[in-house]
Amino acid sequence: MIGIPIGLLYASAGEWLIHRYFLHGPSADDGESSHARAHHRNARRFRMYDPDYEQLLIGWNAPTKELLGLGALAAVHLPLFPLAPFFTGTVLYSLVRYFRVHRRAHLDPAWAESNLPWHVDHHLSREAESNWGISRPWVDHWMGTRKVRRRGKSLSRKRLATRRRTRARKS
Repeated sequence: MIGIPIGLLYASAGEWLIHRYFLHGPSADDGESSHARAHHRNARRFRMYDPDYEQLLIGWNAPTKELLGLGALAAVHLPLFPLAPFFTGTVLYSLVRYFRVHRRAHLDPAWAESNLPWHVDHHLSREAESNWGISRPWVDHWMGTRKVRRRGKSLSRKRLATRRRTRARKS
């Protein structure tokens, strides 16, 4: 059963690393990254909504590539099932959960604002180098990359806490 928390931590760290270094890293500048270009362009243009998520597997778009990548990750982890069933099951659950919440976030921006505010901050904030976690913000908190967007600005958690203390003293 220890495989469940280990799988959750592993999946969250993997999501953060892939999003930060693969989808936004140097490979994103090669013109081939639909994530860095089309997906973020749509999310900014339509305030989180991305119409490509309504057309799964219809064209060679970001959601189709995302599904193929998730399928490949699942295939890589499946051989571990006999050795670590709880870990592998948790990783597979996390892959499915990731796609479901990410897709819903881009089809229902109001839901995203309530349930994945860190992901909304990633897309709508001017702070481009932050908020890499999509389904969970855990690793962003640990790595110091969680930035909170307020009134069109991005505030780090420290700056936000400082502002709150300052306002409380003035009251």
